[in-house]
Amino acid sequence: MQESRPFLVHGQWKSGERSAPVVDPFTGKLVAQVTQATEAEVDEAIASTYSATATIGQLPGHARYNILQQVAALLYRRRDECAQTITAEAGKPITDAKREVSRAIQTFTVAAEEARRIPGEVVPLDWTPGFDTHLGMLRRFPIGPILGITPFNFPLNLVAHKVAPALAAGNPILIKPAPQTPLTALLLGEIALEAGLPPGGLNVVPCENALAERMVVDPRFKLLSFTGSASVGWMLKAKCGKKKVTLELGGNAGVVIEPDADLELAAQRCAAGGFGYAGQTCISVQRVFVHHAIADVFTTKLLMHVARLKMGDPVEETTSIGPLIDLAAAQRVEGWIAEAVAEGARVLLGGKRKGSLVEATVLSNVKPDMKVSCKEVFGPVVTITPYRQLSEAVALLNQSDYGLQAGLFTQDINKIFYAFRHLEVGAVLANEIPTFRADHMPYGGVKDSGLGREGVRAAIEDMTEPRMLILNLKDLPNLPEKSV
Repeated sequence: MQESRPFLVHGQWKSGERSAPVVDPFTGKLVAQVTQATEAEVDEAIASTYSATATIGQLPGHARYNILQQVAALLYRRRDECAQTITAEAGKPITDAKREVSRAIQTFTVAAEEARRIPGEVVPLDWTPGFDTHLGMLRRFPIGPILGITPFNFPLNLVAHKVAPALAAGNPILIKPAPQTPLTALLLGEIALEAGLPPGGLNVVPCENALAERMVVDPRFKLLSFTGSASVGWMLKAKCGKKKVTLELGGNAGVVIEPDADLELAAQRCAAGGFGYAGQTCISVQRVFVHHAIADVFTTKLLMHVARLKMGDPVEETTSIGPLIDLAAAQRVEGWIAEAVAEGARVLLGGKRKGSLVEATVLSNVKPDMKVSCKEVFGPVVTITPYRQLSEAVALLNQSDYGLQAGLFTQDINKIFYAFRHLEVGAVLANEIPTFRADHMPYGGVKDSGLGREGVRAAIEDMTEPRMLILNLKDLPNLPEKSV
């Protein structure tokens, strides 16, 4: 029996009798057994996070900066180990896993800088007669213990997007990682300890969903930061009462291709954005709306780029499309494709499944109410729909419960600003795919795509509370002048 990996509470590694397997999505082989926290151990982890509030909150800016910089340095030193762990437990192609590690290093580096420049403000109060001697000062203070619940698809960088700003702001945080990918989060916990983070500053606790829900409702946590499915995210928010909540949820990202677009660039980027990591990204390109005048030319170019993508073993450097996270996910995507075809959709490329691998699939003749269009596929599926007017394409793209990011390819600045005004999304990307994300930018969506924004500085705003100091500054009495 393989020894179970322990979890992290208050600077100590905890092992127990209960464990859960971590399975390689490509081979189906056991990667590791990971200890699962019991109810008592979850209570201990909550208490640890709560007890660390004063210690972490009182760390001066230079200390938080040094810890975060050290985390970034250790991630860089162990970057190959981190990437291999991501590939083993998430099935992410190794080139994408290496890119994720680099992004996490950047996230902690940015957080280190932001730890030294959390802004304040002087607020003049003498606008009102009678307040002539009053002056206000506003500062942001740590909100307190934070609970982070993270998904499987970016098991390092999406954990970093909760841990790094929390520590930069002076908050302890407890991470409940996805059951499929706890190993990378535990590795980050190990690195944080080595970087000198005080006990309780970061706890990493794999546990059953019922115990996670218990953490969600615990009043000692002042903020829940959740990344995952829309159904789970909104369910958890409903349980939180007065607790502050940020949600980064799903999407069925759309791209609009205008006749004046650079079609080669658009096709190449849509192929990369639609099929990277087998489409298991909430901003993966899913719906492509192409002006009818260029639909055939663009579709041909897209199919040529997609056909070149290699599907297979994620440990190979040349693999672009690896497995879905498990067999059930692959079977669901296969079922959605078959359902769309039965309802009139046409398969232009792909459409078949082999184990947990699903071929890169391009569909046409798709109706808006098909699952492959109106829901989040979270798999390697892209749909192509022609349109005649930009306003029609914008309306079609907005015909969704989601609103995370959208792309528009055009050379016309007026069209870009039209899309910026009318698209119901958190970000519009001009001559770029919605799969683009810089880790320091404000990132998030509207409608069912979430609540609040990530990106280090934006997250710090949610993880701090503004507090005013109001001074009544009396005039000094007239003093005699000093003789020279």
